[in-house]
Amino acid sequence: MEKIFFNQDHRLRNGWWILIFVLILAATRLGLGPAIRGLKHLGVGKAWLEPVLFLFVLGVTWACTLLRREPLASIGFRLDRRWLKELGWGTALGIGFMVAAAGMVWAVGGVRFELDPARSLKTLSYGAYMFLFVALFEETLFRGFLFQRLVAGSGVWVAQIALALLFAAGHWGNPGMAGATKVWATVDIALAAVFLGLAYLRTGSLALPVGLHLGWNWAQGHLLGFGVSGLATAGWVKPVFLGKAEWITGGAFGLEASVFGVVVDLLAIVLLWRWKGSVGSAGSAVQEPDAADLATEGA
Repeated sequence: MEKIFFNQDHRLRNGWWILIFVLILAATRLGLGPAIRGLKHLGVGKAWLEPVLFLFVLGVTWACTLLRREPLASIGFRLDRRWLKELGWGTALGIGFMVAAAGMVWAVGGVRFELDPARSLKTLSYGAYMFLFVALFEETLFRGFLFQRLVAGSGVWVAQIALALLFAAGHWGNPGMAGATKVWATVDIALAAVFLGLAYLRTGSLALPVGLHLGWNWAQGHLLGFGVSGLATAGWVKPVFLGKAEWITGGAFGLEASVFGVVVDLLAIVLLWRWKGSVGSAGSAVQEPDAADLATEGA
């Protein structure tokens, strides 16, 4: 009976830790909506509410690391010079990937770009601030405690596939998720989850995936003017669609529903797969556990 709950080192098995995380998340989630409404009622502005979802999932993660008697930094938040460097590189790469996808759409005659008359540095800055907290929230939730316990218990690719499906399904309620758009967007978002997972596995830190996620969203929306997962944004430029099919341009949903978004995802996966990873003060790059590790740790 004891083996059901504990491994050979008398540590609770990873499957139970995943269940604990999900239960704490579900229980505290019940109070999140009322808390946000209460803050709005008190006059707290939108800008101050942007970090709330991130702080919520960070709190759940912190509770689980406390129960495991591990520091929060073990999840990938060792905030040092290396962390900031990887955040910066990730942001630059995310911007580059999205500009490349937009360039492919432009090259096949799917779109042309015009300066947005409403463009402003204030909008660009607020977009970066907003998407930073979006990236922190989603990467902590999807590449943090849950993903890492799955990797330790079941192996890298079980974790990658499971979280890719969960990440894609989490976007199914977004505007415009229907028909061919839903198919291409689901494929793109699932592949994005894989390369973001690889970004964590190659560094042992959440800095690179957070940066990639931030740069991808910010460039897509506030720089290039496309929708971001179906949500309209104001950009520095705005795309004018030239009548090509939405599976080429992404349409109102954004480049994540374009075949070229999928191409860029695959390119990112190949690049991260070939990269050996980084080693620094935040720890070594994470490797896939071997059979002996899995037998000891257990799911």
